Amino acid sequence: MNRPADEHLEQACKLLEGCDDFRILRRIKPITQFQPERVGAPSRVGIVLDTETTGLDHDDDKIIELAIQRFRFDDLGRITEIGEPRVWREDPGKPLDPQITEITGLTDEDLKGQSIDDDMACRLLDSADIIIPHNAAFDRPFVERRLPRIAGKAWACSMAEPDWRALGFEGKSLSQLLTQCGWFYDGHRAEIDILALLYLLSHVLPDGQTVLAELMHCSERPSFKVNAVDSPFDTKDRLKARGYRWDPVMRYWSKDIPVADREDEEAWLTAEVYMGRGSAVFHPISNIERYASSKITAPLQVAADGQAGR
Repeated sequence: MNRPADEHLEQACKLLEGCDDFRILRRIKPITQFQPERVGAPSRVGIVLDTETTGLDHDDDKIIELAIQRFRFDDLGRITEIGEPRVWREDPGKPLDPQITEITGLTDEDLKGQSIDDDMACRLLDSADIIIPHNAAFDRPFVERRLPRIAGKAWACSMAEPDWRALGFEGKSLSQLLTQCGWFYDGHRAEIDILALLYLLSHVLPDGQTVLAELMHCSERPSFKVNAVDSPFDTKDRLKARGYRWDPVMRYWSKDIPVADREDEEAWLTAEVYMGRGSAVFHPISNIERYASSKITAPLQVAADGQAGR
């Protein structure tokens, strides 16, 4: 479009934005920064990440597309610099389920002979202070299984960690949240999803802080992983209803809770699950351990114990 047309559209948008009966959505576009860098302000490096996979099973399914994008942010959670997106496809060695092709748009021909550049991907991921997907419980086990060299990094989850309802949002899907911020995007591919996530993280909340600042506050706050070890079988529905998830490897129900909720959770477990016949294990966790697969973290813990002070 030419400049006069752009100006007319912008004037129309501003007119509509001034009326409560309309809401304007703008298409996201590649960008190099959201805020200018403050001279002398400390900064950190983050990475937004997304995967497309052959299915939902961390043990049997594989990554078919990996997208990562580095960015720099300041101590106020403002994104001041954005790098180029890096996207790799990988041949899973077997035909895709037609449903995966329908969801991702990727075909067997798109993936044939393709592979992730392990060295470049690991170097980029290792350079980050924090790695952020929109569903870390899904993405982290896949990534660390495929790229075990980067295990032990700090991760945050933009879907699970902020209290979106308390922040004035409805739902938790990336597209839902971004729409409520005034943006939209097309398609379901890893590269567009990480761009959408950058826009979400840059959004300024009513209290003046960014979504990224809120997420970092949540991520750096310690929590507990509650393992309902040896819980009676007939309490599984109660545990599931309270948000516990079954770990098929360790064979117990577990969930993460804030430190402040420990006393209430312990009382609930005593009254509703164990009833005087055992107790749950409360394991302190940080963002280095959070969302990691139990298959990956167990041997890493042994290695870390043997390298104290590293």
